[in-house]
Amino acid sequence: MTISAAVTAPTVTDKEALEEFIESLSDLAPNIERDIARLKTAPDDHEVIGSLFRAIHNIKGDATLCKVELAVAIVHPIETVLARFRNDEIAFSDMIAEATLLALDRLELATEALFAGRSLDGLRLAVLVEELEKLAVATPAEMDDCAGSLIETVTGFRASAGTSFAPRGRGSSISAKSPSQAADDLRFFRSLANQLEARSLLFKGRTVRLLRLAMETNQVMDMAVDPMQLEAAVYMHDVGMMFLPESVWLKIDRMTSEEKEILHTHPDFAAGILARMDSWSEAAEMVAQHHEMPDGHGYPLGGKVQHICDGAKILAIVDAFEAVMLKHINRGRNRSVLRAIAEINACDTQFSPEWIVPFNAVIRRTVEA
Repeated sequence: MTISAAVTAPTVTDKEALEEFIESLSDLAPNIERDIARLKTAPDDHEVIGSLFRAIHNIKGDATLCKVELAVAIVHPIETVLARFRNDEIAFSDMIAEATLLALDRLELATEALFAGRSLDGLRLAVLVEELEKLAVATPAEMDDCAGSLIETVTGFRASAGTSFAPRGRGSSISAKSPSQAADDLRFFRSLANQLEARSLLFKGRTVRLLRLAMETNQVMDMAVDPMQLEAAVYMHDVGMMFLPESVWLKIDRMTSEEKEILHTHPDFAAGILARMDSWSEAAEMVAQHHEMPDGHGYPLGGKVQHICDGAKILAIVDAFEAVMLKHINRGRNRSVLRAIAEINACDTQFSPEWIVPFNAVIRRTVEA
């Protein structure tokens, strides 16, 4: 099967048209997720089937009009699958739904990366399109196996449609390495994290989830990071948000460049609190650096940071994973673990690769459980 250059080496022929396509895709994606969620409970609802097919068809039409050939290559086989479903040739399944949503996630990532001039190497687009084309022509009996193969090939995880992320507690106990004041400090940090959670229903349970992921990832690497310092950093990393206008950090819609600049100051506030307290300098460094990236495109220092500590690397990954799970929460559904981990692994320049592997091991246990 020959994959075109539009997939293996996509280019931008008209940046303004690409931006229009991205906006259109952003508008249509919530409707697609809504329709797929409805079909899971009512797979014979022809009105919803028609709505879903039209949305996919419109994405393909917009891609053609805007000359985004990569999008056409991804969406065309999806359209074929849905046409077969609409014509009662195949049955709808959770596995097909998950594969469709994963492909659309990857399309959003790819077009945004194209627009920003970032590398697409980590997205595995050629493999995605190849698997989608196999799915489009699979026999009814082969559909779920093909969809599962697509998911596993793209994400690296065995498919289990509908997998959801549920907190399991801390995962590992932390032995106090300091006097009782350290324990008091940790309770204080946790109280601040709870205050942050209370500002939005979306944050409920967030601290527990982040703490489990961070601790278990660190455990896989034989506690390379002091667990008490890491716990403090998990509690405090976003507390700086509360020093900013809520209209900025609780905003659901796309931020302006000015709002992003304001948001980018939040690590310094919490890091400053920790740095002024005895024994928490390591945690302060983790918090200050948790939005820095190995490629120099992070914040607040960006390319000026010389070294990112391991605790910040862990925190960056687990924080991003949680953000992806809640991304587009206004669409009416959380992302599955598989879709979230696929997005994290696709951002190959954003995170430190030596910590992605142990994090994947933690998530793999979650999926298999």
